[in-house]
Amino acid sequence: MITTTSMKQTNKTSTSKPPKQSPAGLACALSAHLIWGLSPVYWKVLQSVPALEIICHRIIWSFALIIPMTLFGRHRNELWQVLRRPRILLILLATSFLMGANWLVYIWAVNNGRVLQASLGYYISPLVSVFLGIVFLKESMRFLQGLAVVMASAAVLYLTFQYGEFPTISLFLAFSFGVYGLIRKVAPVSAITGLTVETLILTIPALTYLIHLATTGLGIFGHKGTTIDLFLMGTALVTAIPLLLFTLGARRLPLSTMGFLQYVAPTCIFLLGIFFYHEPLTPQQVVAFVLIWTALVIYSVDSFLFYRKSYQFSKRTE
Repeated sequence: MITTTSMKQTNKTSTSKPPKQSPAGLACALSAHLIWGLSPVYWKVLQSVPALEIICHRIIWSFALIIPMTLFGRHRNELWQVLRRPRILLILLATSFLMGANWLVYIWAVNNGRVLQASLGYYISPLVSVFLGIVFLKESMRFLQGLAVVMASAAVLYLTFQYGEFPTISLFLAFSFGVYGLIRKVAPVSAITGLTVETLILTIPALTYLIHLATTGLGIFGHKGTTIDLFLMGTALVTAIPLLLFTLGARRLPLSTMGFLQYVAPTCIFLLGIFFYHEPLTPQQVVAFVLIWTALVIYSVDSFLFYRKSYQFSKRTE
């Protein structure tokens, strides 16, 4: 679900010449977010497999799927350029481990009854990105953005002191997602090329670990039935397909539309946690979610108004 950077890069010229609303683009982007939002159903099938082993398979099979697409597609030249630039490789080394950690904690949370915490983390993520941009990129904070960040912080503090549990999983997912996007801004590479290099970097430790499991008889692959094996291999599709759909959609939709769509995935995760997996929703969590949702409404309205104002200004100056 790490897409912040690709959305910003794909739409970097949106304030001057925003793409028109495209039904095909909307279908692609919405499909991507729905796949991400419904992914807990997929990961629950692999509940008997340790999260670290799932991640190792996800890395290896994703790389095996994506590398031919990159080598024989239009991103081949970009890949070679990235591999010859040590600075970008160092940046992608950092983002690869952030990506792997985000995947690991998310899958662990889903398979250990923490679906609601996972959804809260991805709700908070856009506001964390605003906060990180202000702290590290010296971006200015508009009033409504500041109000949204304050409300999100209040929700976290409320959960900590009233519920008695610091929302570690939620904050880790939100900040790892946000820091990933922040660092990837420094490495101007496409989503597909970036993912190719990141999975390449992680493939060596992932393959080493899986070989260790196989030689010690602790590995799941090949020992739990064909269904589990196929689902482990299918993690590549769960990774690559929504990313491709997202990229196709982002090229055909305004940034404002993409911004609203980013709440589809955490909403699906939240609804799955409540109605499908029957996780308990305490009064303290209800208050926290209401605060977060209110903050997101404020943030979305501010983003929409800012986008519209910027577009109208660019039209007047043309």
